[in-house]
Amino acid sequence: MVGYLGVLHPLVTWNDTGTETNFDRYYAVGFPIGLNLWKTKLLGFSVEVVPLVRAEQGTSKVTNVLFHPGVLVNLGKDYTLATRLAFETSGRYGFTPVLNKIVRKGPTNSYFVAVPLPVRFGNNHGPSLTVGFQFGIVF
Repeated sequence: MVGYLGVLHPLVTWNDTGTETNFDRYYAVGFPIGLNLWKTKLLGFSVEVVPLVRAEQGTSKVTNVLFHPGVLVNLGKDYTLATRLAFETSGRYGFTPVLNKIVRKGPTNSYFVAVPLPVRFGNNHGPSLTVGFQFGIVF
C-alpha cells in the first residue's frame, strides 16, 4: 500500500460548445490525494479524492470534488495505467484513463508525472474530453 499527493492542471477541454483552455480566462488546479493497494505486482486498486479550485476575476473557490476509484495496471519500466471511474459533486460522471510514470525513486518516497484524460457526461451538459498534466509524490 502506498499513499500519494499531487497537483493536477487541466490543460485543454473539448466539448459541444468548443475548446476551453486553462490559464486563459481562469486558472483551475486540482489536488489529488489517494491510496494505492497492490494485490499483485501487476494489478492493484486505487481510490482518490480530488478537490478542484478555480480562480478567476480576482476570486477563487473550490468548485468541485471528484471521487475517483479505479484499477491499476503495472506496465513495467515504472509506468502504470490507472483506469478510473469518476463521480463529481458538480453532477458530472464518467471515466479517466491515466498514464503515470515514476521519474525519481528515493529511499522513502518517489516522484511521478501523469497524463490524465478525463471523459465526462451528465448534469445537462454534452460529453467532454480533457487533457491534463499531473505531478506528485508517492510515499
